[in-house]
Amino acid sequence: MRRTVTTPDTWRKSSYSGPGDGNECVEIATSPTHTAVRDSKAPAEATLIFPAETFAPFLEALKTYP
Repeated sequence: MRRTVTTPDTWRKSSYSGPGDGNECVEIATSPTHTAVRDSKAPAEATLIFPAETFAPFLEALKTYP
């Protein structure tokens, strides 16, 4: 069974997104139930969608990646 998740409409970038138009980063959008992540250089491409309760552990795992 395939599940469809609606992507939030309000995207935000880090203040560390790079010079100019800031397209050197990822963008996130949150809803009460999910956090969506996409590449700011290619926003129409694939979007990763995490259940809200798994996003913080995902970020922590990235911080410990070698």
